Amino acid sequence: MKVLVISCSPRKDGNTELLLKEAFKGASDAKADVEFLRLQDFRIHPCLECLLCHKAGECVVNDDMQMLYPKLISMDAIIFGSPIFFMSIPAQGKAFIDRCQPFWAMKYLLKREFVPGKRIPRKGVFISVGGTKLTYLFSGAIKVVKSLFKVLEVDYKGELLLKGIDQKGEILKYPDALKLSYELGAKITK
Repeated sequence: MKVLVISCSPRKDGNTELLLKEAFKGASDAKADVEFLRLQDFRIHPCLECLLCHKAGECVVNDDMQMLYPKLISMDAIIFGSPIFFMSIPAQGKAFIDRCQPFWAMKYLLKREFVPGKRIPRKGVFISVGGTKLTYLFSGAIKVVKSLFKVLEVDYKGELLLKGIDQKGEILKYPDALKLSYELGAKITK
């Protein structure tokens, strides 16, 4: 099983990434082939809305998304992690998601299959950390991630959402959260 762990955080080794690294360990210990992608390390331009993907199902923007598209096609599971910025995900993650428009075009406009038909059902989970304790803190981000998963033909299988954690490394004070993230990583492989 191929698992992609995707970090939308602009902050290296921040709370989101510490949780994602635990999820990575959980999936790896469960014998999955796991790859960690830190979106901040890639050159991803925003969508130009040129609509050329609507004709061929391919994006014409020549940047690092071109190397990420095959990974999104071949993965079996995704662990998507993001801090909360203004009730949603940061620009790094949103640019990545917007650039998945070719998959939307293939699925809904061109009626082309991009996930091979004889694969196990694809699944995904969302891990997120936010600094405030607002009751609706994660609702915007969850909608965005569920929309991405639907386009990628990934079943949304759960989430780990943690409020009131803001300072870098603060998550280390919550060993139960790290354990839950590890368990979520292991669970996604089953």
